[in-house]
Amino acid sequence: MRILIIRHADPDYSIDSLTSKGWKEAEYLSEKLVKMDIKAFYTSTLGRAKDTASLTLKKLEREPDGVFEWLKEFPPAIIRPDCGRSLAWDWLPQDWTVIDDFYHKDKWGDVPVMKEGKVKEEYDRVAGELDKIIARHGYVREGNYYRAESPNMDTIAFFCHFGSGCVLLSHLLGISPMALWHGFCAAPSSVTTLVTEERREGIASFRMSSYGDVSHLYARGEEPAFAARFCEMYTNKDERHD
Repeated sequence: MRILIIRHADPDYSIDSLTSKGWKEAEYLSEKLVKMDIKAFYTSTLGRAKDTASLTLKKLEREPDGVFEWLKEFPPAIIRPDCGRSLAWDWLPQDWTVIDDFYHKDKWGDVPVMKEGKVKEEYDRVAGELDKIIARHGYVREGNYYRAESPNMDTIAFFCHFGSGCVLLSHLLGISPMALWHGFCAAPSSVTTLVTEERREGIASFRMSSYGDVSHLYARGEEPAFAARFCEMYTNKDERHD
């Protein structure tokens, strides 16, 4: 089985939709996706994700197979000592990197600030909902791998957001989400691909074959949006700092 984790196109957060650039990105993305024989489409309840999916679905004359609130941007907020209220997945490096447990897939959620914000509880809920969808497509979670009850080569697509996409990846690959939230960068409309490997009959795991692919943009001469990034140098005043 193949899973596509797709970040929404360039967002206009003020209206929970897309910028004019974002609509172009969604169009170029649709040109790629309609050729991929995707079995099922799932999208978050937020407008920017649904709008990104809409162009592909319209061309295929399909509706989403599921619109889920658990795919929306990962919502838990915490009270950080350095700046007060913040999203759980937006820390400065000098603050989170000094806490070794953040790098551990089984300990990050026990850091006091995360426990107070019930971040791991929401993470576990999202992971559980993801496993329900994967089970629907033939693979049942068994500890840290999947039992291939109905092995297949279907492709399923999730249209979601950067923070929530990292949660999905964290669960599928067994990596602390803190490392993904702060070390990975998925540009708007990018596609991350995971495929199952079943080296022994009935035992499957997921391997990521590409992360944040924006080849559909480069194929049309479109630069990726900067919305995924912060300033490359602090003195670059025209780039986002916070």
